Amino acid sequence: MGSLRLLYRMIVRPMLRQPGRALLIVFAIALGVAAVVAIDLAGDAAAGSFRSSMETLTGKNDLEVTAAGGVPETVIAQIARLPFALQVSPRIEDYATVTASGEAVPLIGIDLVGAANGENAKTLADAESKESFAHINDPDAVWTTSAIGKSIGDKIELLINDQARTYTVRGLIPDSARLGGDAIVMDMGAAQRATGKTGRVDRILIKTPPGTSNQAGAFEDWERKIRAVLPDGVMLTPQGSATVANRRMLAAFRWNLRVLSYIALLVGAFLIYNALSVAVVRRRAEIGTMRAMGASRNAVLVAFLFEALLFGLLGSLSSLPLGRLMATGAVRMLSTTVNALYVSSTPGAMQITAESVVLALLVGVGVALVSALAPAREASQVPPTEAMARGRREYEVRVERRRDAWIALVLAALGAAAAQAPEIGGKPLMGYLSALLFVGASAMVTPLVVHAVTNAGSAVLRKLLGVEALLASRSLGGSLRRTSVLVGALATAIAMMTSVGIMVGSFRQTVLTWMDAQLSGDLYLRPAGAPNADEHPTIAPEVARRIAQAPGVQSVGRLRAYEIEYQGLPATLASVDVDLNRRDQSLGFLSGRPPVDVLRELSSGDNVLVSEPFANKHHVKAGDTITLPLGARRATFRVVDVFYDYGHEAGFILLARTTMLKYLPDPAPTNLAVFLKPGTDLEAARAAVQKAAAGSDLLVFSNGQIRREGIRVFDQTFAITYALEVVSIVVAIGGIAGALMSIVIDRRREFGVLRFLGATAAQIRKLILVEAGLIGLLANATGLVLGYVLSLILIYVINKQSFGWTIRFHWPVAVLAGSITLVYAASVLAGIVPARMAVRLNPIEVVHEE
Repeated sequence: MGSLRLLYRMIVRPMLRQPGRALLIVFAIALGVAAVVAIDLAGDAAAGSFRSSMETLTGKNDLEVTAAGGVPETVIAQIARLPFALQVSPRIEDYATVTASGEAVPLIGIDLVGAANGENAKTLADAESKESFAHINDPDAVWTTSAIGKSIGDKIELLINDQARTYTVRGLIPDSARLGGDAIVMDMGAAQRATGKTGRVDRILIKTPPGTSNQAGAFEDWERKIRAVLPDGVMLTPQGSATVANRRMLAAFRWNLRVLSYIALLVGAFLIYNALSVAVVRRRAEIGTMRAMGASRNAVLVAFLFEALLFGLLGSLSSLPLGRLMATGAVRMLSTTVNALYVSSTPGAMQITAESVVLALLVGVGVALVSALAPAREASQVPPTEAMARGRREYEVRVERRRDAWIALVLAALGAAAAQAPEIGGKPLMGYLSALLFVGASAMVTPLVVHAVTNAGSAVLRKLLGVEALLASRSLGGSLRRTSVLVGALATAIAMMTSVGIMVGSFRQTVLTWMDAQLSGDLYLRPAGAPNADEHPTIAPEVARRIAQAPGVQSVGRLRAYEIEYQGLPATLASVDVDLNRRDQSLGFLSGRPPVDVLRELSSGDNVLVSEPFANKHHVKAGDTITLPLGARRATFRVVDVFYDYGHEAGFILLARTTMLKYLPDPAPTNLAVFLKPGTDLEAARAAVQKAAAGSDLLVFSNGQIRREGIRVFDQTFAITYALEVVSIVVAIGGIAGALMSIVIDRRREFGVLRFLGATAAQIRKLILVEAGLIGLLANATGLVLGYVLSLILIYVINKQSFGWTIRFHWPVAVLAGSITLVYAASVLAGIVPARMAVRLNPIEVVHEE
């Protein structure tokens, strides 16, 4: 009973008296946890449904056969002739754009004859449309998912590669097929003709006899049996390996995003610590009295931890609907990033599950309890004899500030050492540790900085802003512990904002510089439709030849790309025309060699160039050799050099077009770069190129347009990063408002005395606002320094180890200046409500209360 009374007097009653303070703390926790929940929900939704992996359409399979450039059709018969009870399902997998909506959906070609005669017939048509199988041999027949919005018999225009054609919907795929998104199905022969893949298929799915796939060593056993009839360059893997590879590639992206979402929680932890520290100082006399009356240390400790637990629970539960709301916007941003940099996907279902609730509770309550541990322990150690010694803790902080500065130096040294360590398990764990150590160093040195600045600046502030500014400065210096935590919390948020701003600004400038060097053509062409990182629709070869003969055109560069898997990770295999006389020798190489020399060597034999992300992921360097499965063969290539690239995070392997055609004799390019003759009018040349490409649905971009499009995609990609930064700043500003309210409540006797001494309401208001401004100024200065250090870690450690890109440092002055100004203004405005509270205090009541 005594414990409950203690809990009520020390915790519950003060919370009821100050609901505004309690709500602000709950808001800070809720917003921080909501950011974590939102990123978790949005990440699962955005990356949860890869359109390239629809294994369920023909039933559950065990193995798959793939090859770069497609599997020869002859392999199907070779596998089928094996003396085993194997179910063999060849497939075409591509993309088609529904012209009416502009939506790119997976196009799947399967053996409809086999499906119609087998147990999977129900997968392809609903009960009332069995007659749709009469149209199996119709090259214009398609089957669609119901979500596309077509009925049986409707016409649908599809853009496949560079050709638009009208098809007839002959059946609907029921929802029970669980494709994971929209899809269009064709018969194998029709799909091969439509996609230009005559004589080859994209994938062969194999189902082994019942009960054999789960046996130990089953894959190795079947690999040995089937490998005997497969060409050397054809790969045999467990079904779904492409999805596994894509998820492995996305792991670093999602990991970094999840870590970024914890920034708001880190800021919130500072604020919880500050709020409970203020509570301990304000209730110090009461704590001492309760201790004198027999309350144990553990009882006091549990009471304050209970307060933190209550805040954590309320904040965590409030975060769930808020996180779900934030996730709705975040999933759009993440889907854009996933499609632009990784793999085609459609957002999956997004719902709050039991796991989401557990995550919110663990994160919210955990952060609240950890943040409250030090203040709670301090409260439990208050001796009754020091019950009224309110200034003792402030005195200890002032005395220990130099010791803390030495600790900060040690933490900074450890942070610098951690930044030199390599990644662990493909994740920059030591980079994160380095950043955390520098944040800790900043927090430890803050008391010394605050003391030095407030002491040195008091006289200057009095001259500039009057006696109120002098009192404000000395008040902040006198309450060093409380002020340091406030400054540390806002400085951490500003540092994160600054570091990410510098990293994104540097990356953006690096990409701009790279595009200036890379895009040397005058016009660029690609098939119409939504461009995604792993989609490579082709252009008819004769179209490229006609464009090359168009008036004003000097030459045409052709690029052909294929998606492959290398050492368990996806990569893009591409070929380009090498013309040493053309003005496109603009690739930048890590070796610094002249582009002409490197390209001459590339075209001289079985040589390749690899992009920097690929080289870093697979630890490849110039002079090494790599073995690639190409068509039916495996070939070994020497790495000539490593080139800078910022277009695809998975990485590029680049061959000369003549070399690629030796192994994959498919002349259809995926992109064209058009180089005009000197003095040719751009618009006249564009019209001539469009006339030459008549009959093909191609998009034509000028050099300037493609640069602008590239930057637009870049800005979309990093929109989620900016959104998370805003959340952390909002948490910090809200925390400052709450802390200033606590300061007003804690110093009400001081304000009452000032009013008795003749201070006006305007002077009290000015004093509070100057304090808020000083906190903002100190936090901005500290945050900028810490942010610069963290930006170096982000650019040269975390980014490099996660993605493999070399980013050149750049100060985004305009963005930083605007952000810092906005944050400073917000920190000053956060003092308005506390200032009004201070003005409304009755001086007689507060003095007598003390």
